[in-house]
Amino acid sequence: MKAVVLAAGEGVRLSPITATRSKHLIRIGGKPLLEYSLQTLKSVGISEVTIVVHYMKDTIKKQFGDGKNVGLKLDYVEQEAVLGTGNAVSIVEPYMKDDFLLVNGDILFTPEAVKAVLNLHQEQKPAASMAAVPVERPENYGVIQLDENRHVKHIIEKPNRGKAPTNLANAGIYVFSTEIFDKIRRTSASARGEVELPDALSLCISEKKPVLAAEIPSADWLEYGKPWDLLEAARWILSRAEHKVFGFVEDGAHLVGPVTVGETARIRSGAYIEGPSFVDAESDVGPNCYVRPFTSIGAGVRIGNACEVKNSIVMDGAHIGHLSYVGDSVVGEKCNFGAGTIIANYRFDAGPVKMMVRDRVVDTGRKKLGAIFGDNVKTGINSLFMPGVKIGNDSWIGPNFVVERDVPPRSVMLLKQTCEKRTM
Repeated sequence: MKAVVLAAGEGVRLSPITATRSKHLIRIGGKPLLEYSLQTLKSVGISEVTIVVHYMKDTIKKQFGDGKNVGLKLDYVEQEAVLGTGNAVSIVEPYMKDDFLLVNGDILFTPEAVKAVLNLHQEQKPAASMAAVPVERPENYGVIQLDENRHVKHIIEKPNRGKAPTNLANAGIYVFSTEIFDKIRRTSASARGEVELPDALSLCISEKKPVLAAEIPSADWLEYGKPWDLLEAARWILSRAEHKVFGFVEDGAHLVGPVTVGETARIRSGAYIEGPSFVDAESDVGPNCYVRPFTSIGAGVRIGNACEVKNSIVMDGAHIGHLSYVGDSVVGEKCNFGAGTIIANYRFDAGPVKMMVRDRVVDTGRKKLGAIFGDNVKTGINSLFMPGVKIGNDSWIGPNFVVERDVPPRSVMLLKQTCEKRTM
């Protein structure tokens, strides 16, 4: 069976990280996120995958090529404009002659999750099969109603809070018969001008074509659509990784639990790294610093003396100056933090951290969340960042500046110094 991966979206909600990269190429644990999905597909016996691309398509093609490096045969189909998931599926019709597996490109999932849908489809031979996963906030997802025989009765897109009929969300893992293409052609565009896959499935249901759902455990699935989801993705990946030490660990440095140290990386004396954590090649950590669990440090990163990094993603080439604290944050490529840069990750009133997403304030549901930095951000000494702020790429934050609101890209934030002549 062939597989299709939808990887066309821009990932606007993940800004500023996606301003300079496809969300599918965000690197955690030394690999792009999409590679973990491809590896999972391979593990269940998939050998051919078609990837639907659009935003930064050339970077995805360059990363994976023909698929030899990941042990798959890959080809690519371009969605000319982002016109909905239904439209994205429709363009692969010439390549799918039989039933096919389809997964969203912005999820992590286990082999067991895929097998559950594959097995259900092979046993029952419906028009479509899909995965349903229990979630805490069903109002953020397409919600699935099932009957006692696992037939899908309704798919309700993002119901009002407290109005969801179940807590089962559409997990974005499907097996389709080729009948789905006819249903997509007959599906009307939404108010946004997009043809949505759930609407095509609803058309199947209304015409008494069986659509079945396999319920999968929440531990077998993770969506990364919002900035703080990347921290959960790091937890997912690092908890499942096989950790090995290849680089140089000086006497007096301590690695506690599963920790990967990449080739040519250096862990200096006095550094204390708790796993699961990952330090990529050519990085330099320490001396006398503390790296706490679920931290992914990219290639060529420098973490200076007396720093603490907790549950964070630090991307390639970033430099975190001495005496700094980075907690529950994402630090883009080639950021340069001046000494004493502090990222607060806990509100003074102990409330849940809120963040601006697409010009709307969103309750993240997290008690601990720091800041999200785009690429090439530079901070001065003793700069301070409040919980939940986002810093656009190529911005400069001056010494002693307190960032309380989001900073647009290519901005300069400085304290104004005044001087008055002293009278005697």
